[in-house]
Amino acid sequence: MSSEEFEAVRTSAQRAAAAAPGVRAAGGPAVDAALRTAAELLRSRAPELLAANAADVGAATAAGMAAGLLDRLRLTPERLADMATQLDVLADTPEPDVERFVRTLPSGERVFERRIPVGVIGAVFEARPNVTIDVASQVLKARSAAVLRTGSAALGSATALVELVIAPALERHGIPAAAVQLVPLPGHAGAEALVGLPDLVPLVVVRGSGEVTRKLSALGAAAGTRVLAHADGGGVLYLDSSADDAVVERLVHDSTDRLGVCNRLNLLLIDRPVYDRLLPVAEKVLRDRGIALSLPPHAHALGHEWALDSGNEAHVTVAPVDGAVDAALTAARETSGLAACICAEDEAVAHRFLDAYTGTGAFWNTPTRLLDGYKLLGLPETGINVDHTPGPRGPVTYPDLALRQFVVLPPA
Repeated sequence: MSSEEFEAVRTSAQRAAAAAPGVRAAGGPAVDAALRTAAELLRSRAPELLAANAADVGAATAAGMAAGLLDRLRLTPERLADMATQLDVLADTPEPDVERFVRTLPSGERVFERRIPVGVIGAVFEARPNVTIDVASQVLKARSAAVLRTGSAALGSATALVELVIAPALERHGIPAAAVQLVPLPGHAGAEALVGLPDLVPLVVVRGSGEVTRKLSALGAAAGTRVLAHADGGGVLYLDSSADDAVVERLVHDSTDRLGVCNRLNLLLIDRPVYDRLLPVAEKVLRDRGIALSLPPHAHALGHEWALDSGNEAHVTVAPVDGAVDAALTAARETSGLAACICAEDEAVAHRFLDAYTGTGAFWNTPTRLLDGYKLLGLPETGINVDHTPGPRGPVTYPDLALRQFVVLPPA
């Protein structure tokens, strides 16, 4: 990374830091009003936004980007409408109490716990334009400023969203437009610089492939930056001996509507006694969708995430297992632990699976595609955290993007 690249990111961070007090001072009603205005602008400026995105998609297509990645990059009128709806929902969402009473000390002092803004929150995410709006809105709702770095293929789309939607919406309601900054650099230099500025950007949300997020997490840790990593994904579906064929068909179908997302069906596990019976049921659905099966013996890791395998997204790995507990343990051991579903009619077996699985989301006869902030919590998300440590886990939304502060007051 050149010194010029580092300074460009530092400049963006300094602008966000200067704007952060204005976000906090504006208060909830102003931020919510700005989110509603942003939703209006997404609708009214759709032609300009779609044109900017079409240029990005055209360039990526010419460069040979795989179909799954193109799907993530592409905006459509329907996707813009969904983004606008999510902003309206977020604006209408009541905020949790800023302060709660904890206890009175034996000496009479009163202890309170408060949620306070981080100040500036960075975000590194894939070439996926809707995430620009998702992350910016969550950070603003948490009363912080944002520094965003997207994949180079989506830079034109992200720039249009910031300049045509976010900035004017903030200005209209007295919030500094500089509160949302977009790193202007293509490539990984911007991301590496962003996790190296702890004094300006103490928290950075990192999404993307496992390799990239692990590298950025290590760089951030060395610099003293807290990195909240949303890395590997891959949904698991286990077909139990008690599974109903029609439910198997539904779950396989509903789990593969999009192949470039982290919570889609990636690993299909089948109870060994019914392997030969249920494999053809699942296979027909997958073949009809143009999805190939990777059957044993495998030349790759069992949990290989096809969504991140450019050009090979249309694959699902299949393997036999010895019952529900073995399936749950296999899912937790071989994958990131994002989400796993059991397809079963036997309730006792289903609960054995749910109790044994230690991942972020556990599902019974419902697709892992539901592991999403908006679908589960009614809120856009910054990503899905699969850490096996205390802290925000699962879909991360704006209440997770705050600091805990203890306030002690004298006796009443």
